[in-house]
Amino acid sequence: MHWLTVDERLELLRTVRAQTLGRAIVIAGATARDREVTLRVAREAVALGCDGVLAEPPPNAEPDAIREFFRTVARIGVPMLMIQDLDWHGSGMPIKLIVELFEEIDVFRSLKIEVATAGPKYSEVLAATGGRLHVSGGWAALQMIEALDRGVDVFMNTALTRWYRRIFDAHGAGQRAHAVECFHKILPVLSFTRQHLDVSIHFHKRLFEHRGIFRTARCRTRGMAYDSYHERCGLELMAYLDRLDSAETQ
Repeated sequence: MHWLTVDERLELLRTVRAQTLGRAIVIAGATARDREVTLRVAREAVALGCDGVLAEPPPNAEPDAIREFFRTVARIGVPMLMIQDLDWHGSGMPIKLIVELFEEIDVFRSLKIEVATAGPKYSEVLAATGGRLHVSGGWAALQMIEALDRGVDVFMNTALTRWYRRIFDAHGAGQRAHAVECFHKILPVLSFTRQHLDVSIHFHKRLFEHRGIFRTARCRTRGMAYDSYHERCGLELMAYLDRLDSAETQ
């Protein structure tokens, strides 16, 4: 969202909603550096009939400011609020504040945890809310089995949807050993892509192009270049995924 204009974000939202209407739940990402942009995207999401809105707390805000911000988002009329608890290097929002927001704001029913210590925080949030708050995992795909063991409800995946689905379904059916086996098969890809967000974006755009989903793998300016070594390793991993998928369909 840092590389898209507001108009581009709204066009993307309208397009996704039109394509998925009646076929999928749509949660609109409204986070922005500018508070007013967040509110504008949230209002458009409500007008389009999206099922929920995702937003991060304002950066470096005190608890009172965070409360007021999410009260304002809720007053727009969002049917469901998912708060993104994002902190690349720390533990994110205090558990006490999360519980207070959950108890006060009726539409806050989902928390997306993306913090350095994601595992223990999954457990702490679920325990503190009596398991009533829907908890999702974001960046921490490398912890997927641990997270499922801890009771995380859902994951944000990328281009490995088929494999995430198999892991999720197997674990939910009590077939943990099979879930672990499937997880281990995609670990080489997760290890490569989770070294840096920019590497992940470059790789997955190339994978979507390779699979005929995107017409181009072009990226807007990223902070980290995808160099010739990344290209070579990425191509090897795409071939590996092709072999995995082929073997599963035979």
